[in-house]
Amino acid sequence: MLAGRRSIPLLFFFFLSLATLSSALHFYLDSGETRCFIEELPNETVVEGHYRALEWEEQSQAYRVNPELGILTEITEMETGHVVAQTRGPPEGRFTFTSHESGDHSLCLSSNYSSSWFGPSAHIRLYLDVVVGSTRPDADHDRGHVSELASKIRDLNLKLEDIRREQQYQREREADFRDLSEALNSRAVWYSVVQIGVFVATCVWQLRHLKHFFEDRKMH
Repeated sequence: MLAGRRSIPLLFFFFLSLATLSSALHFYLDSGETRCFIEELPNETVVEGHYRALEWEEQSQAYRVNPELGILTEITEMETGHVVAQTRGPPEGRFTFTSHESGDHSLCLSSNYSSSWFGPSAHIRLYLDVVVGSTRPDADHDRGHVSELASKIRDLNLKLEDIRREQQYQREREADFRDLSEALNSRAVWYSVVQIGVFVATCVWQLRHLKHFFEDRKMH
């Protein structure tokens, strides 16, 4: 541990190790200061955290986001001293780690500002939200779940292929029906023309016949 660190115990995990809990809080940091939180975690437990840092601005007399501010996080197994995860991020970000051993873990946060004897110290308000999740899921269960999803996807693809074939068949039937309708319409038009031609020819023949009939009657 660095000199000047302060350790604050938090209770993230209250009842069962399989329950998902969330711990949200905010605290203050100065330049060169590190805050640590102690949490007892079971083995193979996923922990997710989200932080947001605001820096005090003298001009506006308010805490505001400073893009130059960086937040350092370090997660260490207390018993072995093994560093599980170490990240450096922007004023707002996330971190995730998985506990490899059961026991106490320290979560330490600090800024990228170093303490200065000659300049003013930066004052930072840091919001922290930590979620302790359930133990890591079994890989065989995951593979089985993925296989089940893959099987459902294959079934859906087969159904889509059946639908496409049915649509193609319907389009072909519509095209055949359209061609048949056009052919029938064309035949109906020609049939009407032929009927009119026969009717006109019949009328002409009858008129000529009547004319000859009346001429023969006059001659007698």
